[in-house]
Amino acid sequence: MREYFEQLEAQLLASYAVKSVSSYGRSFKEDSSLTRTCFQRDRDRIVHSKSFRRLKDKTQVFIANVSDHYRSRLTHTIEVAQISRHLARLLRLNEDLAECIAFAHDLGHTPFGHSGEDELNNLLKKCGGFEHNLHSLRLVEEIEQKYPSFPGLNLSFEVKEGLKKHETPWDTPNQKNAYITLEAQVANIADEIAYNNHDIDDGLSSGILNIEDLIKHVDLFKQANHIISNDYSNLQSHERTHLINSHIISQQVLNAYETSCSQIEQSTISSLEDLQHSDKPLISFDKNLSKQNTQLRHYLYKNFYQSPSIVNLNNYGKDTIHTIFSFLLSKPEFVPTSFLNLHYHKGYSRELMIGYFIAGMTDSYASRFCQIHGLN
Repeated sequence: MREYFEQLEAQLLASYAVKSVSSYGRSFKEDSSLTRTCFQRDRDRIVHSKSFRRLKDKTQVFIANVSDHYRSRLTHTIEVAQISRHLARLLRLNEDLAECIAFAHDLGHTPFGHSGEDELNNLLKKCGGFEHNLHSLRLVEEIEQKYPSFPGLNLSFEVKEGLKKHETPWDTPNQKNAYITLEAQVANIADEIAYNNHDIDDGLSSGILNIEDLIKHVDLFKQANHIISNDYSNLQSHERTHLINSHIISQQVLNAYETSCSQIEQSTISSLEDLQHSDKPLISFDKNLSKQNTQLRHYLYKNFYQSPSIVNLNNYGKDTIHTIFSFLLSKPEFVPTSFLNLHYHKGYSRELMIGYFIAGMTDSYASRFCQIHGLN
């Protein structure tokens, strides 16, 4: 059964796509699955991990308990995986690999979103800081403990390299020597498509953003609104927002597909080996859409991420993480045994051990931890 899927890849995928049969393998040797390719098996291991389940209660923009309807880190991840799989299919790349990288790309995120990451990075400055993409890699290589024969999830080489190179305008892990795959680049651009558009949706749902102001100041939104207004009449506000967002996502996927096809053709690459000599991403938007996305990001930063209500939530998250970190430095006996082992058996400093424990917390667990220990 596995061989059937491997044969399909050989028949259908482009010459520069990653083929599961040619994977560089795992750090710890295992027998192959009878029914799944290596990347299909990796996807299952990621989805069944504790780190993946905890994403349901981690901040995307809003703290998870603010509303059931705003994106969590988990729903964001699912949207990134869906876009990754679709774009990889269009480009004749390995859908399973692109989906794996998308599912794992935010496993290492702290509670309380990027503000939580900023705070943990400051607290761990003397130990090298904290970066969530690299912590995602650390989780799947060491911290997840499910198997008796090896630490972590023992994922395939190509998945782990994709995590090293997960770069977006908000994410810069600064890993220059990672193995290059177009599937990893697909996950990168899918992440950008997902968060730009679902942040608009959540911003409008919360009342922080205003649809008329978006039409006035954001070219992407203005153009999409014009098309939707011509195609439909008497829309309710939530229907209008959904159709505009859906149109923008579809146009961005199409633009990424067409631009990437052109760039791949111009690069004359014909193999994965050729790809390693590429000096810039081949999966991208054209210049005009890149410029429009930059305009959108700046608008969201000023009008959404820096709005008083979001800043208050961010400050709450930072204060919570700082409080827990200080408490555990003086009382490390409250750190779980699995993380104490990082300190005693792996050689991690006390600060790193505590920081990695906090990074795995969900929003509600971190708040509950403070309440239980009287840290409020």
